[in-house]
Amino acid sequence: MDAFFASVEQRDFPQLRGVPVAVGGDGPRGVVATASYEARRFGVHSAMAMTKAKRLCPELHIVPCRFSVYKAVSGQIHDIFHEYTDIVEPLSLDEAFLDVTHNKPGIELAQQVAREIKQKIRERTGLTASAGISYCKFLAKIASDYHKPDGMFTVHPVRALDFIAGLPIEDFWGVGPKTAQKMHRLGIFTGAHLRALPLGFLMKEFGKAGRIYHDFSRGIDTRPVETERVRKSVGCEETFLTDIYADDDIRRELSALAAELDRRLHRNSFEGASLTLKVKYFDFTQITRSATADHLLVEADDILAIALRLMSHVDVSPERPVRLLGLTVNKTYPHPTTTWL
Repeated sequence: MDAFFASVEQRDFPQLRGVPVAVGGDGPRGVVATASYEARRFGVHSAMAMTKAKRLCPELHIVPCRFSVYKAVSGQIHDIFHEYTDIVEPLSLDEAFLDVTHNKPGIELAQQVAREIKQKIRERTGLTASAGISYCKFLAKIASDYHKPDGMFTVHPVRALDFIAGLPIEDFWGVGPKTAQKMHRLGIFTGAHLRALPLGFLMKEFGKAGRIYHDFSRGIDTRPVETERVRKSVGCEETFLTDIYADDDIRRELSALAAELDRRLHRNSFEGASLTLKVKYFDFTQITRSATADHLLVEADDILAIALRLMSHVDVSPERPVRLLGLTVNKTYPHPTTTWL
């Protein structure tokens, strides 16, 4: 979908149409969940601190999230998907992979399926959607970002290698800012640069991800569209109104997170033995620490005990306070002895 949350708000509130809109919290630690295309022209984007967004766009209209509304609209959209295929892999409320090789109406061309889905979404929800079409997930995902909003782009197998060769490395799935910086240091700026490097070199520099980058640069992606995605983790996090560093404050916040995580684990009937602590500092630098217990983590006190042990290995001080803490239980089996990662 195109700027999903913001587009829903502009649909429901006509006074927001044609003006820059950011959906998210307006407090001192608020974050942009989605920005309208009008706001994006000012450099506002998702995951940006709302204070920065307001500096970039003084006329920004900020509206709170209405997740129940977005979820209901998402349900309408997914109902449309299932009119064409039941091989649907949701990625989020507003994004999914569809395998339309053998679609229900028997339409020969995937482009025609995409056109019909886009039209029905507009008719039933009043929103626009963009579609990417190709023979694999990697290329379909990239293609979906072309010609937004209300766009449709196809990467044909015959043209795939040329298309990939010209892609900026930042567009590759799994290449975040830090990985992109490392690739730039290695002289990798495009898909063509990546393709020229041997598998051994890429695995040496990037580990297991090196094989993925190697395959993607050659248009190889054999992952199927999976209708059932197995949950691999359950987590929660909290951004504080004021940075913290005192032991008592950190213990209090970790205790609250452990209790919330306990509730989420039971609500999702999820079990795992590995706990990951996420720490984001005042300057937005971030670290994680993990441990795998010799038993399943199903109680808040148990989670808190491990979280405190992990936190004891983290550098926190008045000069380096913390703005966010997070805890995640991962779906791993217990180890005979606790392993610190």
